[in-house]
Amino acid sequence: MNLHIFTQLNPSQKSAFAVVFVILLPPFFPNLFEPLNRASPSMFSEWNAPRPMHVTLLEGALQRQTSVELQTSLWSPLAFQGWKPCADRPHPPSLPEKSRGYIQVFLDGGLNQQKMGICDAVAVAKILNATLVIPHFEVNPVWQDSSSFADIFDVDHFIDVLRDEVSIVKDLPSDYSWSTREYYGTGIRATRIKTAPVQATADWYIENVLPVLQSYGIAAIAPFSHRLTFNNLPSDIQRLRCKVNFEALIFVSHIRELGKAIVHRLCHASSIKQGKKYPLETDKFGKQQSGKYVVLHLRFDKDMAAHSACDFGGGKAEKLALAKYRQVLWQGRVLNSQYTDEELRNQGRCPLTPEEIGLLLAALGFNNSTRLYLASHKVYGGEARLATLSKLFPLMEDKKSLVSTEELAKVTGKASLLAAVDYYVSMHSDIFISASPGNMHNALAAHRAYMNLKTIRPNMGLLGQLFQNKSIDWSEFQRAVLDGHKNRQGQIRLRKEKQSIYTYPAPDCMCRA
Repeated sequence: MNLHIFTQLNPSQKSAFAVVFVILLPPFFPNLFEPLNRASPSMFSEWNAPRPMHVTLLEGALQRQTSVELQTSLWSPLAFQGWKPCADRPHPPSLPEKSRGYIQVFLDGGLNQQKMGICDAVAVAKILNATLVIPHFEVNPVWQDSSSFADIFDVDHFIDVLRDEVSIVKDLPSDYSWSTREYYGTGIRATRIKTAPVQATADWYIENVLPVLQSYGIAAIAPFSHRLTFNNLPSDIQRLRCKVNFEALIFVSHIRELGKAIVHRLCHASSIKQGKKYPLETDKFGKQQSGKYVVLHLRFDKDMAAHSACDFGGGKAEKLALAKYRQVLWQGRVLNSQYTDEELRNQGRCPLTPEEIGLLLAALGFNNSTRLYLASHKVYGGEARLATLSKLFPLMEDKKSLVSTEELAKVTGKASLLAAVDYYVSMHSDIFISASPGNMHNALAAHRAYMNLKTIRPNMGLLGQLFQNKSIDWSEFQRAVLDGHKNRQGQIRLRKEKQSIYTYPAPDCMCRA
């Protein structure tokens, strides 16, 4: 192909041409790739195991001494803030005499996106005086998880808690059995609503969906994620969303039982792990933390690392691998890539590496006897990337280290079920911290605020600046971290206009005590 013509192709056309080039040319030119075959394997490794990026801080953290006062303050429960849950409406709810028809929704995304969609679906059914069919979950395109609503959530509990608020059915009656996901995937259907705008108002549903219900007795809304506004809704609709989120949605029994087993083992484990006895700083610190544990949601997967366009210490091989991954997934449409690593860190836009979150935890006062539960999907870089965090916190556990293969059998390979187990363990922890913002962080921060539980929010902008200061010593770093996180430990933040009710539960889901 003429080089000039090739340069005029769009990214997808270039990618297609490259695939054809790689697949078809070798049979005709067998020696073409011989230099590559002779190359060193390390030359094309995904990444080189990174050395610690913050050596001076790491040395200080490994030698840290934590005062009794800091330990006591760190592990003490969150003080009562004058707010209490109030998801129930002030007046007893009542169902309409007659339903206007059936509402179906098709939900995508991971566990926490699905939860938000369910809450919104119940609210829309209430707005329209319609009967909600248990939502259908799409197969997750990233994790290929085919788990259904009933695989994750207790359907009977869900229906029972909401029975006085909204009519809900597990399946459509036989007259409407034709209304399936497959039916809507094979053509344009009058009963499918595809035009629901993001943050649609209650009036939009009344004007656009109600006529379909009245004409056909059923309406299927897809896509549905984020299709209901957070503003200008009646207080009873907002309270209903809260009731769904915090009361109606509980996990199926085997997820709860597995979660309970993990919590029990975290609270009653000895200091012996995998045959090795790890020293505790002093007995009194050990007693201070007896039965306590902190959950770390280490959100550091390949997608997150690539999309951030930051440098994570893996050298040239890692930079090239992440750049290639960005190009394949987003065709270069990553706005962060226009900034330097320094600029991104100053803006707090770089996810914390396992090493950096370990240094943060150490600076906050967590010592080497802390029981740390790792709640996360696959970590980019695997065990090598976790090595520094393991040095700082040798009593680090996860699902695989605490339960047997047989106990994990029902959830293995199911991303949503594994996330549900982590969610349960996180909700029962003394402290929860997430390495970077995201759906899991937002959902748990909201739920724990609703229950007045301690949740530490990393100050990403401050940390980005501190980690760039290569001359900072441990004592200065720790002082800055402690000062910058005094009011980031679960304090109630009132929801502002356009903010999510699923991230900020007050004042919609909570009342002044």
